[in-house]
Amino acid sequence: MLARLLALLTLCAALPAQAEEVVLGLSRDEVAITASFDGSEILIFGAVRRETPIPDGPPLEVVITVSGPSLPVTVRRKEHRYGIWINTDSVEVDRAPSYYAVATSGPLREVLSNIEDLRYRITVPRAIRSVGAPMTIQDSANFTRALIRIRGNAGLYQVLEGNVAVDQQTLFRTSIQLPSALNEGGYITRIFLTREGKVVSQYQTTIDVRKVGLERWLHALSRNQPMLYGLMSIAIAIAAGWGASAAFALLRR
Repeated sequence: MLARLLALLTLCAALPAQAEEVVLGLSRDEVAITASFDGSEILIFGAVRRETPIPDGPPLEVVITVSGPSLPVTVRRKEHRYGIWINTDSVEVDRAPSYYAVATSGPLREVLSNIEDLRYRITVPRAIRSVGAPMTIQDSANFTRALIRIRGNAGLYQVLEGNVAVDQQTLFRTSIQLPSALNEGGYITRIFLTREGKVVSQYQTTIDVRKVGLERWLHALSRNQPMLYGLMSIAIAIAAGWGASAAFALLRR
């Protein structure tokens, strides 16, 4: 037993240390959603820790992704028929991030190879999982592209090429704008160091996004006690209607 332990320790000591590793910092690791919440900016910064001098050759590049909770989405196609727009075909996307941003230190095609993108699912299309579609639909890929376009126009999907500043191949920083329409949950933040398009190191952390105050209480009430929430909503609507009617009656006098 002792001989095996000594052999294992010798093998671990012989393994080379990782040449470059990420040391990450966040301006904030929590985002509170309130009634007046109109978005938030997250500053992501860090450094590269090395056991050896900076390697010669192509410079170090940085890719940063921020991903919101992934949920299934139904994408429908509308067609103009009989003078009106109606829903026709639909495709169920298995998992799509509610929010996704990818920021890079240079052009995406130059800092990340297709193989590494496929392995780590870094770009927006790779982050979306759509396994299959009905046999009657021959252009299912168009539905995924439509989802990316719609959420991109809404600011929910962002591709920020050249938005990561890298100083002396050691320090890096970027800012990610979170829109006001955020889902609650953990927003996974990943940092990739790449050379010649290949990932040499990665790091992952989570930003917690939660409703707080009255918004949190109402959200929990609607999920845990829907009947009470519905009755309270009706009571508020009746009270508001009665109050408006009373105010108009006073104004007429």
